[in-house]
Amino acid sequence: MATEAASINFRAISGKGMGAPILLVMMLAMIIIPMPTIALDMFFTFNIALSLVVLMVTVYAMRPLDFTIFPTVLLITTLLRLALNVASTRVVLLNGHTGTAAAGKVIESFGEFVVGGNYAVGLVVFGILVIINFVVVTKGAGRVSEVSARFTLDAMPGKQMAIDADLNAGLITQDDARSRREEVGQEADFYGAMDGASKFVRGDAIAGILILFINIIGGLAIGTLQFDLPLADALRNYTLLTIGDGLVAQIPSLVLSSATAIIVTRVSSKQQMTEQMMDQLFSNPMVLAVSGGIIGFMGLIPGMPNLAFLSLAAAAGTGAYFSWKRQQQQLLPVEEERQTEETAPEARDLSWDDVGPVDVIGLEVGYRLIPLVDRTQGGQMMDRIKGVRKKLSQELGFLIQPVHIRDNLELAPNAYRILLMGVPLGEAEIYPDRDLAINPGRVFGTVQGVETRDPAFGLEAVWIPPSERDNAQTLGYTVVDASTVVATHLSELLQSHAHELIGHEEIQQLLDVLAKATPKLVEDLVPNTLSIGVVLKVLQNLLEERIPVRDMRTIAETLAEAGSRSQDPGALTAATRAALGRSIIQHINGIGLEVQVITLDPSLERILQTSIQAVSEGGAGIEPGLAERMHRSLAESVQRQEAAGQAAILLVTPPIRPWLAKLVRHSIPGLHVLAYNEIPDNKQIKVVANIGTDTPSLGVQQNGSPVA
Repeated sequence: MATEAASINFRAISGKGMGAPILLVMMLAMIIIPMPTIALDMFFTFNIALSLVVLMVTVYAMRPLDFTIFPTVLLITTLLRLALNVASTRVVLLNGHTGTAAAGKVIESFGEFVVGGNYAVGLVVFGILVIINFVVVTKGAGRVSEVSARFTLDAMPGKQMAIDADLNAGLITQDDARSRREEVGQEADFYGAMDGASKFVRGDAIAGILILFINIIGGLAIGTLQFDLPLADALRNYTLLTIGDGLVAQIPSLVLSSATAIIVTRVSSKQQMTEQMMDQLFSNPMVLAVSGGIIGFMGLIPGMPNLAFLSLAAAAGTGAYFSWKRQQQQLLPVEEERQTEETAPEARDLSWDDVGPVDVIGLEVGYRLIPLVDRTQGGQMMDRIKGVRKKLSQELGFLIQPVHIRDNLELAPNAYRILLMGVPLGEAEIYPDRDLAINPGRVFGTVQGVETRDPAFGLEAVWIPPSERDNAQTLGYTVVDASTVVATHLSELLQSHAHELIGHEEIQQLLDVLAKATPKLVEDLVPNTLSIGVVLKVLQNLLEERIPVRDMRTIAETLAEAGSRSQDPGALTAATRAALGRSIIQHINGIGLEVQVITLDPSLERILQTSIQAVSEGGAGIEPGLAERMHRSLAESVQRQEAAGQAAILLVTPPIRPWLAKLVRHSIPGLHVLAYNEIPDNKQIKVVANIGTDTPSLGVQQNGSPVA
């Protein structure tokens, strides 16, 4: 086994793992060890080929993150080029007196053929290449990299919050959210690395200029003083060799600088760069037609190069014609479909099929929102709503009914309405061509747009153009599109009315699924112990207080045991809540061992219990002033708990828990009312506030004593 593992490791090392170390050792060897001219030719050719490969990768990459290794490749290629400069400089200065072929065929070709053997022309060409590379391409790419890195880092919090918003709305899964968070981190790392790597390219351009002057001056000194060459011969030999060396290094440098500029200016897309350019530059026939007309008019002017101008005008006109024909072919199926839809159906007699049932969940939209729900027009609303249903079904424990979507001409054009059993639950207006920038509570500036409030949670928000999305995320806003706004609003309303979504059919489905694993338990529960209506009422009571019914086995076992003693849904709900105590506490307080709670003074609990009993017997209820003061004190305690980042839990005796839960459910939404028997035995209770009757205002007594 050890031999097999060693062989596997050796294969791994001898394969992909040795490429980069070997390349670095080769570069070090080029700097230290004198190299023959044939090796210089091979390495210079490899350098040119490598730069072309990198350029092609950047051109065909769909998005910058498809080439995340680019900053490292840029560093390695720069080091390779500098190592080649050192190696070639050694050969030029040692053997330059022998002629222009002293440093190999590649340098000789660039010195003789590319610039025609004229070192004055070579100096001018080299200077132009350096100016293009250093002043234009490298400087621009470095600036873009710097700005992209800064804005990417500033936009990270907004992008993270947008991912969390999509996850909470059920639009993406946990794996999708994790992948998108990793992508955001990779994007920040990539642009940060590109900001630093662009400095290598800039330094390489400066090094090329300095190496040129050092080689010429050093070559003249060595040729005339050591080898007694005439000044003209020394100037010609060493200058041509130096220019050839500089050109063979500057051309790959310019290629890599161009690749750097391309990749930092790319925008993520599903198209390659060539397809994007063709679609965005030449897809509009009017652009080609007008441009061709202007070029053709210039070609008719006497003295102008008529053949070139008129040929290009004819090409532009031909391109405009074919582009117009392609657009007409794309519009033809849409027009035929519209005419088919406008054809009136034949009249027929009414039947019971025309009297449809009331939709359990409905969504009505104004006519301007129809593209959001039409997949043929790129609408994403259907997919978002499907994600909401899937997320809620997994969280609540039963299948959420389909959402029936229809248009309603009575609504405002940009309005939508969410209905439950045909009754409106919520309504709002959105802008399908804009994004909603939501203020999560802390932002670092303002954005211009249509001010509004988030329909799901009532937060301050602004409808902004899509072009301002990145800016808003940089300022700390959570930015979502119009479809996400509707999906989030729908998710919040369905979650708060989940008890109205479950019925006899859903209960039967839950019992059928449970019967596959525990058939005897289901048989003992329904119909031997309880009717399906009583079970339904218990589950509705749980969902009304936002307790999921996923743990159907525990619920069924508790109902089967408690149902033999009582048929009252209230008592059965209390027993079920006690059995689900661990799940309830974990949902509210997390996995911490300590639970911070608010309690009522025993005298106040006795007053409330007496009042509730009196109401049930037809007597007088709690005194209004006492209820108001208790409500105010509870609200103050909840505010303190929320300010401290803790869940607000009111712990009371079981008899008064249902009444208090109904009292504060809507007026104090952040307060969770639990009974003593719902706290698991392994949790430690810490009383942070005690509300009593010792003062006229029901003063809150603060203490932090733990209770086992």
